[in-house]
Amino acid sequence: MGHPASWIWVLIPLAAIISGIFRHWFRLKEKQIEALKHQAADSAAVHAAQTERLEQRVRVLERIATDRGIDVAEEIERLRDRPTA
Repeated sequence: MGHPASWIWVLIPLAAIISGIFRHWFRLKEKQIEALKHQAADSAAVHAAQTERLEQRVRVLERIATDRGIDVAEEIERLRDRPTA
């Protein structure tokens, strides 16, 4: 133990163990980031679908508000019966 070269046989296995721990930790972090990415993509898809539905409703309301020649109640019922995309 007095000579520095004798420590090399202790440091080599320690370095291997520590690098293995870090590799495992990095893989875990990569999996967490991947899960968060998928969760964010799913959430974005839900929000996009909700936004599309709201935009469709606003377009219908704009048509109703700007079309003065048709009775509003009849127009609402006619548009409700139309299938959405």
